[in-house]
Amino acid sequence: MANGADDRNRHFILDGVTETEVYRSPQEKRGRRPTIPERDREQHGGALLKQLEELQPRAETAKAAQMEAGVDEGLGLVIEFESFPDIKLAFESLSRDSSGIELLNVRQDATRTYATVFVPDGKLTHFERVIQDYLAEKRDSIDRPRDNKRLINAIHEIRAASLRALWTDTEDTFPTHDEGFVWWEVWLPVRQDRNATVDAFRRIAEAQEMRVAPGNLDFPERTVLLVSASAEQMQRSMLTLNSIAELRRAKETADFFDSLEIDEQREWMDDLIARSSFTGDSPEVAYVCLLDTGVNRGHPLLARALSGRDLHTVEPAWQVADNHGHGTEMAGLALAGDLTSLLDGSGPVEIKHRLESVKLIPHDHSGGDDSRHHGHLTMEAVSRPEVTAAARLRVFAIAVTARDNRDRGRPSAWSSAIDSLAADSA
Repeated sequence: MANGADDRNRHFILDGVTETEVYRSPQEKRGRRPTIPERDREQHGGALLKQLEELQPRAETAKAAQMEAGVDEGLGLVIEFESFPDIKLAFESLSRDSSGIELLNVRQDATRTYATVFVPDGKLTHFERVIQDYLAEKRDSIDRPRDNKRLINAIHEIRAASLRALWTDTEDTFPTHDEGFVWWEVWLPVRQDRNATVDAFRRIAEAQEMRVAPGNLDFPERTVLLVSASAEQMQRSMLTLNSIAELRRAKETADFFDSLEIDEQREWMDDLIARSSFTGDSPEVAYVCLLDTGVNRGHPLLARALSGRDLHTVEPAWQVADNHGHGTEMAGLALAGDLTSLLDGSGPVEIKHRLESVKLIPHDHSGGDDSRHHGHLTMEAVSRPEVTAAARLRVFAIAVTARDNRDRGRPSAWSSAIDSLAADSA
């Protein structure tokens, strides 16, 4: 840098954070498409044709079930294409708008691509022709290949879609059979008439004893409904509910739990605690020390991770209890994070750390309104648990701030005290 500015920054050491690459133009980056291995056409194409033939009885069964359920239009079957490992399936070419064949969703795991496609009644023959062109090595009038080789060589299997073929949420949130009724996000395609598609789905779902919540979200290519059903019920209804493009677990919000009566909240909390394991006090255990309004450890979740010996205060006259509520709420966040997903779940919960509390601010702010004392009080708060248990692994959390904004980000006595503590120079 000019004027010797680099001499002022010699303490910035940036070794090992950069990489050198040979320049490649955008055309080169787009460059070649990935190579798809050649297949024995007769063997591979014949196997895929056989899989399509085996789908025909399933398509007839679906048609009969849909007509019995009162589906007047949109008859068809949802099928799934699976790629070979480490080969990206050219899923765009599976859709045919002119034939009503619609790509519903695309999913990927570590090595394979899965494409779920809606095939209208009678349109399985489209894919049969595609494979027959592949077997015949079809070419056009000027001898260009029209044999769909890249697509067909990438397909490992064609089968009727299962419930998981429609699942585009994370794998660990897929509803299990022992969960009973859960709320699903059901994503429907628009097709020729959005309202007709939604109305038909509502009618059939409710006839199959599913609960469909009022209202829906409309996006350019999808309509999203909330449906309460069991996994078994949803699987059993797939042949008739053939307009589903994607399924996800509905997002639970804290408002549901906040609106419950106290007794109901306690039932949910008892279930969570029964599924939870808490670590004991040992030299290897990490602690989160809260500098706040104190913590009330009478809450059953906090009591397992916060000993009475680990409740402190900077002023003995204030006592250690939380008369404000903020510190106790922060303790819940520090211990378990967002409780909504934990309460709504059913699996085991492992809590590997414990809590400490130092009451830094009393409920009435007595002795704490004078901002000149905040830095001193914070240093006092840090010293309390360090004197009591000096060898512990701990982090400090302070979520209290000044009531005014006059510093506007400039250093203050309080912020300087915190910097000093962080640098261990106090």
